[in-house]
Amino acid sequence: MLVPLTMADFLDRAESAAAGRVALVDEPDQPSRPVPTTTYGELLRRVRAWQAGLDALGVGVGERVAVVSPNSARLLELLYAIPASGRVCVPVNYRLTAEEIAYILRQCDASVVFVDPDVEAALGSVEGPKRFVLGEQTETQVMRYDVAPRPWSRPDENAVATLNYTSGTSARPKGVALTHRNIWLNAMTFGVHGRIWERDVYLHTLPTFHCNGWGVPFLLAGLGAKQVMQRRIDGAQILNRVQEHGVTLAFGAPAVWDAVLRAARSWQGEVPGRGSVRIVCAGAPVSDRLVCQVEHELGWEFHQVYGLTETTMLTFNRRPPGAPGSGGLTRAGAPALGVRLRTGERGEVLARSNMVLDGYWQDPGADAAALAGGWFRTGDVGEFDDEGHLVLFDRLKDVIVTGGESVASVEVEDCLLGHPAVAEAAVIGVPDERWGETVKAVVVPSEGAAGAAAAEAELIAHCKRHLARYKAPTSVDFVDALPRTSNGKVRKSRLREPYWIGQDRRIN
Repeated sequence: MLVPLTMADFLDRAESAAAGRVALVDEPDQPSRPVPTTTYGELLRRVRAWQAGLDALGVGVGERVAVVSPNSARLLELLYAIPASGRVCVPVNYRLTAEEIAYILRQCDASVVFVDPDVEAALGSVEGPKRFVLGEQTETQVMRYDVAPRPWSRPDENAVATLNYTSGTSARPKGVALTHRNIWLNAMTFGVHGRIWERDVYLHTLPTFHCNGWGVPFLLAGLGAKQVMQRRIDGAQILNRVQEHGVTLAFGAPAVWDAVLRAARSWQGEVPGRGSVRIVCAGAPVSDRLVCQVEHELGWEFHQVYGLTETTMLTFNRRPPGAPGSGGLTRAGAPALGVRLRTGERGEVLARSNMVLDGYWQDPGADAAALAGGWFRTGDVGEFDDEGHLVLFDRLKDVIVTGGESVASVEVEDCLLGHPAVAEAAVIGVPDERWGETVKAVVVPSEGAAGAAAAEAELIAHCKRHLARYKAPTSVDFVDALPRTSNGKVRKSRLREPYWIGQDRRIN
């Protein structure tokens, strides 16, 4: 028997097996009235009201519906409602400029867009599809409780469920088309590796518009697990919600957990969640120090995962029993169930699985480049260690060639992160008349670090002590914060740009 795998499967089970359980606690501090804490029965009632409202607006199967919002209950409701009715959900990064958002809405040909009140103010008079402001307007003008929604007459697991746009660090963002089958299998695979179950309480520290790379919100609904919204990253708020709601599971980039660690150092009493919280980290390099601090200062269990918007999860890394130190958790990890990985030319990591994207939205040229030979080209450079774990070294475009020698920026960053004066670090190549390119470090200093001039000399000397001398930075810039994409990756293109103005190429 072949039954299509669709997003509706998770909602159907929530309604039949978990209707009376607490489903969702909304973010209390937001410009629109929060959705009252709901059970899964009430959540499904609201999901159907959204679907009936889309019917009334004339939005058909396969049409794109965009949502531009920070984490909120209404965003999650739409993430459930839109694909489960055969439409395509386009969750857009609300931090983008009005011009970038307008481009995405045009590129995907959205029929309607729902926006957070704060986003509405930023968009102003940008032209595009009809838009509604999440909150009072959508409650009164869109959601329909008086009629049942039309069923999806021909469910298709190979239909596009969501379009997730890449961060566009070097070019226009591309729409990653993930099918119901992609997301269904990713959700279940993540559940197996993450040991997720119905008694978990999940805190949405990860931007929900990126959730399809993790798949977990769908699985949580199918299990009937409690979900708690977090609109913005604030270490003290996160600790408060762990304490108040008994949070056991959260995902995020290293910067999220660094914020929690800073807040924990001034926390009054025992840090909440000790021995009961699991975190899954991805999106940026992880240092030994961060792993050890999370496990010892917070008492939280640390997992590492690697993947891309296009591939969803590729690897999962959990501490082996009895492993000392960071237990190898700074590695990307072993391939996830059903994932095949190998390295190609110049060590590029190639991936193949049922969770890899269907294609880029209306961009066959990008498909051909990324999926040549039936393997997805990640653009990341790595190798496999003796235990079969993937160890990443760099992105191909981030390799610095100085004096004819290649320098992996991640290697230098890891070395810098081992110095107590460094909180965060990014390493880039900048033009140099003698060497072609030279290594520059951009550093966020730790609290109480020494003056910049002394620190620069010390950091360069530190790298020379631990790395080949040509890999050491020749200069260090100190900044208050590194520019990052919404999922925590450092925007190295932005760091490089001032140094490459006037150059025809970004290599020298």
